[in-house]
Amino acid sequence: MLRYLILEDGSVYSGEAFGADTETIGEVVFTTGMTGYQEAITDQSYADQILVFTNPLIGNYGVTLADYESLEPQIKGVICHQVARRPDNWRMQTTLPDFLKQLSIPGIQGIDTRALVKKLRIHGTLRGKIANSKEEAAQIASELQQKQVTQGVISRVSTKTPYPVPGAKRNVVVIDFGIKHSILRELAKRDCNCIVLPYSATAKEVLALHPDGVLLSNGPGDPEEMVAASQMVCEVEQHLPLFGICMGHQVFALANGAKTYKMKFGHRGFNHPVREIATGQIGFTSQNHGYAVDPASINRDNLLVTHVEVNDGTIEGLRHKKYPAFSVQFHPDATPGPHDEESLFDDFMQMIDQRKSELHA
Repeated sequence: MLRYLILEDGSVYSGEAFGADTETIGEVVFTTGMTGYQEAITDQSYADQILVFTNPLIGNYGVTLADYESLEPQIKGVICHQVARRPDNWRMQTTLPDFLKQLSIPGIQGIDTRALVKKLRIHGTLRGKIANSKEEAAQIASELQQKQVTQGVISRVSTKTPYPVPGAKRNVVVIDFGIKHSILRELAKRDCNCIVLPYSATAKEVLALHPDGVLLSNGPGDPEEMVAASQMVCEVEQHLPLFGICMGHQVFALANGAKTYKMKFGHRGFNHPVREIATGQIGFTSQNHGYAVDPASINRDNLLVTHVEVNDGTIEGLRHKKYPAFSVQFHPDATPGPHDEESLFDDFMQMIDQRKSELHA
């Protein structure tokens, strides 16, 4: 069955349908990751987006429950050059096409993904529609130009009610902007007792739990919509150690007076080099974001830039000069991707332990 990707600029790409038999609209973005298609598809940071894989073959090792990053992903569609016809892996529980069908996510294979990604790199992120017919492509393109496809998305992907992830050591409140399970796995490795709160949690609600620290998760959409969350962080950072990841990094920056901007096509993939300014050390990182912190807006009296992206110089890390609080734009949980920066979770633990020892001194 033929299926089409129609972009807001009027261009049409045709390919073969797989996954769910449905039409959908989303922001078309691309990832440069060589592996990890399941983790990417289930990452809530891709909510309301149609994801293009630059790797020419995906689906070759199937899908397994252990690699989910969320149970109800909100990605709108998947575009690739080829889906593996005979996936094989000892961990595999289902195939990628069946997985997408189960989740009502449509896919297209056979598209010239090199040409499509080149267009996105030249013109920037575009809105698109996965359609079963191209007869009304011009009208669809006109309608896409008026769409706001990612507005208010965090309110849909964040948990609606608090829930625990039990542990026995440090008590950590996690603010869910669209959290990846791998972040919770990293905290579990360190035996943290976690309470996950919705994105709308107030400073009063966070402090009432008497945690040892607060982690701000990743998530989709425009960080400047998170006004209430920024106000919460502004209060909480004065009392507790705080660690922000991806969207959490951007909210942390906004809470301290910085601004963010939408990037041309963002960073999405598992091969982004990041330099730590203090040491000069370069780590390869997993990233998924379409917004970045504006370096000109940073109040250098409050915030220290700790990391930058090697290729384009964007801000990748911040640390507060007065409070025990820091953030990174990339994903130190690394699932999937390189594990170069996992030690940042240990830095957060040390920050918590130091504060606890000072309180009991």
